Amino acid sequence: MSYRLDAFKKASFCRHFENQVYQNAQKKHIKFPMYLSAGQEYIPASIATIMESKGIEPNIFIQHRGHSTYLSFGASPVELVDELLGKKTGCAGGMGGSASIHSHEKNIFGHDGLMGSQVPIAVGHCYSTRKPTIVTMGDASAEEDYVMGALGWASTKNLPILFIVEDNNLSILTEKKVRRNWEMDDVAKAFKMKAVNIQDDPLVIKMHLEDYNFEGPMLLNINTNRKYWHSGAGQDGDNFDRYENELKALGEEATKIDLENKQLVEKLWEQQLGIQ
Repeated sequence: MSYRLDAFKKASFCRHFENQVYQNAQKKHIKFPMYLSAGQEYIPASIATIMESKGIEPNIFIQHRGHSTYLSFGASPVELVDELLGKKTGCAGGMGGSASIHSHEKNIFGHDGLMGSQVPIAVGHCYSTRKPTIVTMGDASAEEDYVMGALGWASTKNLPILFIVEDNNLSILTEKKVRRNWEMDDVAKAFKMKAVNIQDDPLVIKMHLEDYNFEGPMLLNINTNRKYWHSGAGQDGDNFDRYENELKALGEEATKIDLENKQLVEKLWEQQLGIQ
């Protein structure tokens, strides 16, 4: 299977998983706020596919809106469903909810709830281990002051860390133009770090990561669009949808994968809801 279809397979599973989360939240099966990654799933799906092709198993630090990163890097979907249902069998013992998911098996570290704190924690961990590390943040959490200090330290120590800014242009509902007049790739470059500002096109992401092997820090500011509101309460409307675009472009094989994933995810949720 080609890279593009491999990435689609991951993105498709993530999209149908998030649609199920949204539906079950509306039905009150889920009792706490959801931070959904639908619309943004092509970022982790593409990066995870590239890492697999390189044989790299990075340490991964995520924040809220991290379901698709968790799933794309192969962590247990059953444990994630159970976590969202508040079960003790969940990936965080039913205590982390949507925002603080983790997987020991896949080196995915959960978040403590403090906006952007995963960035300095990831940098400190990377400094200690010197192992390939990926840390994701939103465009709003990137504005926290300790994120800037962490970028500077990573650059100074030439750490093997990849910073991913999932830039949906929104801090809850406030657009970037209201909040700031600069971009994160410019900030990273000021710290003498390799950085680019790109779209969430899987081929573009691949182009920029093809020759990157964690020889030093790098930041990708990846522009994307979320499908659901900040805590999953509503939908953002008719934004460009990378997933739907790829589904149409890839044709019959993608349509088949999409249907299989839809059925698989629906069965998974039915099964876990049935054994509550």
